[in-house]
Formats: sequence, C-alpha cells, structure tokens
Amino acid sequence: MKTLHHFHGGVHPEQHKLESSALPSVCAPVPQRLILPLQQHLGTRAKAVVRAGDKVLKGQLLARAAGAMSAAIHAPTSGTVLSVDFHALPHPSGLPDLCAIIEADGEDLWAERAPCDFRAADRAELRAKLRDGGIVGLGGATFPAHLKFDCKPAREIRTLVLNGAECEPWITSDDRLMRERAAEIVRGIEILRYLASPGETLVGIEDNKPQAVTAMRQACANTGIEVVAVPTLYPTGGEKQLIKVLTGKEVPSGGYPLHVGVLCSNVATAYAAHRLINCGEPMISRLVTVTGSVRTPQNFEALLGTPIEELVKLAGGALPGSAGYILGGPMMGLHVSNGWLPVVKSTNCVIVKSPQLFPPLPPALPCIRCTRCADACPADLQPQELYWFAKSRNFDKIKNYHLFDCIECGACNYVCPSHIPLVQYFRFAKSELRALEHESAAAALARERYEYRQMRIERDKQEKAEKLAQKEKAALAARQSAPATGVSQDGSAQARIQAALERAREQAAAVKPKNMDSLTSQQQAEIAEIEARRAKARELAQGQASGKTEQATDEHG
Repeated sequence: MKTLHHFHGGVHPEQHKLESSALPSVCAPVPQRLILPLQQHLGTRAKAVVRAGDKVLKGQLLARAAGAMSAAIHAPTSGTVLSVDFHALPHPSGLPDLCAIIEADGEDLWAERAPCDFRAADRAELRAKLRDGGIVGLGGATFPAHLKFDCKPAREIRTLVLNGAECEPWITSDDRLMRERAAEIVRGIEILRYLASPGETLVGIEDNKPQAVTAMRQACANTGIEVVAVPTLYPTGGEKQLIKVLTGKEVPSGGYPLHVGVLCSNVATAYAAHRLINCGEPMISRLVTVTGSVRTPQNFEALLGTPIEELVKLAGGALPGSAGYILGGPMMGLHVSNGWLPVVKSTNCVIVKSPQLFPPLPPALPCIRCTRCADACPADLQPQELYWFAKSRNFDKIKNYHLFDCIECGACNYVCPSHIPLVQYFRFAKSELRALEHESAAAALARERYEYRQMRIERDKQEKAEKLAQKEKAALAARQSAPATGVSQDGSAQARIQAALERAREQAAAVKPKNMDSLTSQQQAEIAEIEARRAKARELAQGQASGKTEQATDEHG
C-alpha cells in the first residue's frame, strides 16, 4: 500500500461529474469547416507549410515546429486549405492569431502513416517524432512533450507520475478515457518510461473515479506501473500537489519537478503518444467533455479545429436561457461567448453556462482579513497580502511574497466571503511584473550597447592617436638624418648637371651645320653674335653652379 501525503490547503467544490460520465464517449462527425490555430502549445508559433488552395490529407503536416519550444500542427481530415489567416482564438487576451482554415471534402482520407518500434529507436529520434507529431501536455499547460522528456544524464528521474486525478468539477474526459482506453494509455506510458527511465511509475487517480481506477489497475497488471487512488480534494490534479501526495516531495519555490527527480505527465498525453508512435497518427483529436446547460451531457472524440458550437449541438443543444461557455472547468476555465471558437489541444471541456448553474457573483466587498484564502491556498501563500500589494501596485513587495508560485487554481476565490476576484488581481500583477522584467532587460541591453559603442569610439581615438604619433616620429627621424646626406645629394645633382652639359656640347660639336658654304658677310656676323651670346650664357651658368657648391660646403662642412 502506497503511503500518501498531504499538501497545504485545498477545497471541496461540488463535483458535477456524474452528469457527463454516465454515458460512453462517442466520435464526433467531421465538421464542414475546421479552424486550426498555429499556436496550440506553449512556446513559439508553428510555421505554416501550406497556403490557400492546397489539397491536404488527414494527418498531413500543416505547420512545422519553429524552434526548440514548439510543436507541429496537422490536418484533422482531408480537404482544401481555404486560407492561412487571422481568426479568433480561445485565449484570455481575446486577440486573433494565425489559423489554417480547412474545408473538409467528406472523404476523410489518411496520409501515409508510419508507426515505429520505440524500443528500437534512438531516444533523440523518438523525441523528434513527438515534436513533429504535435504531442503536447494535455493537462492544460500544453508544454511540448519532447522537451519535458529530454532528460539529461545528470538528472536522474526517480519517479514518473501519470496524472489522472482530474480534480476540477464538471470535467470527465480523462475519466472516460481511462475507463474505455486503459490498455492504450498503458502502451503510451511504456513509451514515456522508455524516454525517462524512471525508478518507479505511479498513476494518480482521485478516488471519486472507482471505475477508472479499476480499469487502469487491470491494464497495468504485471507492468511495474502502480495505480494509486488519492483522496478527492481540489486541486490534487495540480502537478506539484499530486507529486506531494504521491511522493511526499516538495517542489521548491520557483523550481520544477525535475529538481526533485520527478516527471509528471497527463494520462491523455500518454494516450496521444501511443497513437503517434505505435499507430503513426499525429495529434489531430482529443476527448472533450460537453456539459452544463445542455440536454445530453457527454464526452466526444472531437477533431481539433471543430467549432465548440458544433459539439454543443451534438450534446442535444443548449437549454433555454443559456448564455456563454466556459472552456475548461469553472475554477480555472476561460469564459467566452463566441461559439465559433475552435477546439484546440488544451480544450478538455466545454461548459454551457446558465444563470441557474452559474449565478452572477455579488459585488466585491472590502477584505475583512479572515485568512480563509491563506488556509485554502495549495501553494501555501498569503493571498490576502498578495491582493493588497497587487491593488497598490507594489510589485517589488509582491514578488518577494512568491507570486509566481500561485497556480491560479481559484481556491482563494472560492472561499472568499467578500467575493473578491483574487485570481484576476494575481494575473494582473504577473503580467505587470513580466512587462517590467521585459523593460528592465531591454534597458540593460540598451545600456550594454551604449557602453560598447563608447568603448569602440575610445578605441578608435586611441588607434588614430597612435598612428599620428608614429607618423610624427618618422618625420622627426627623417629631419634628423637630412644634414648628413645633404652634401652628397647636392654634389650628386651637380655632377648630373655637368654630365648633361658635356653630352650637349659633344652632340653640338658632332653636328655639322648645313647651308654654311656660301654665307654672306651679314649672315656670318649674325652667327658670330649668336655664338658670343651662347658662350656668355654658358659662363654665367657655370659660375652660378660653382657658387652653390661652395655655399653647401660651408653650411655642412
């Protein structure tokens, strides 16, 4: 018998699970149009590889993983890509994002499927298959599975925990999955065990699901996988809380389960890994609970991209007076009004709201400091203090009170007698802190770039100064060496001049003037006069050259 432990706090909201868990799940028909967001996982949006007009087959790649923290998106059926454009998403921001919109052709033809023997595969190759097959955590966070199971040799995984607690009210998709497909879940667990190599493997299921516990124990017989029924207490399905209950280990503040040698994954994730590796089918569908104000609450195997309004119709349609939906559970779910929002990988439940089931909350009253929120907080925080700090925008203080350990489970909201929307305040504070951290990082980067620029300017100035100093040094050396070489240079120049004059005289003597035989007396007189002027010019030139030589000798001698 496994020894169980307790985490701090927790609440017991009304379960409302029998409404949808009584009927077996059914396969939803292919809708006429599917809307596939390219961002269905934590991390970077996948990069589209199709465009409008392309024909696609079921399971064909629509968008490949972009970067390490990403996962691929595939066509849930065969048809034609109408567009890759912006469309509304089931996201708290309400902002649209890129989606591949497919019109089904009604044939539902599969692309080529390639199952593999995981025991014969390299672990890195197997993780790449998980990434390219679009497998993400289906417990709500949609963290890419290939990253979670990238276990470094230095990190020994002592315990692998499979989360089947499904603690939130109204949701029964994991319950029906474990009842109906336990053997396939176990085959998926074997794949995850191969990747993590844990010392032990535990499946935690809340004890309000006896049929699921029985089915999983039968499927896990002789496998070394232990199925543990844990007490029903919200939020036992939280990763850190379930680890504490099953192993007694406390995940440190700001830390991860890997820091205490534990890996945690959802049972639906294990089932999706089995369909990919053993059957060659990428993640294109999931089990979704449709409940609340509908005629026939039930679970449906729905293709990703199916409008939630189509699933509500399959559940018999909304009852009169219904208005709006909750995607997920009432404690942590997303409240929306648009029925054309698509089912995505994180969609495990669609609750149709009505004033009878979910009456509007009364106006919030001032905090009376009753500390009920602190008693209920599973992260052992002080929500009332966090509330005051968030309201006064004292973000430095709120960070010191470990705001980011809050899992936003809503237990504090549930017990608050003043009906203060505490979780909304915490989400606001988290977003502001992230924005401040982003601004701080941007400022630090700008400061670093400015300092580097200043350093580069100073370096350039120093290099220019050094080059100028070298030039001045070379010029000074040239001036100092000039007196020793001046005489010889002048003498060399004078010698070249004399040599040139001698060559000119020789050439003139060698040349015999023409037409000199019959000159008149006047012509002879003119020639004599010219020759006299030439002789006088030569005498003057020789005298000037001789004077320069004597002057140079006196200066340097």
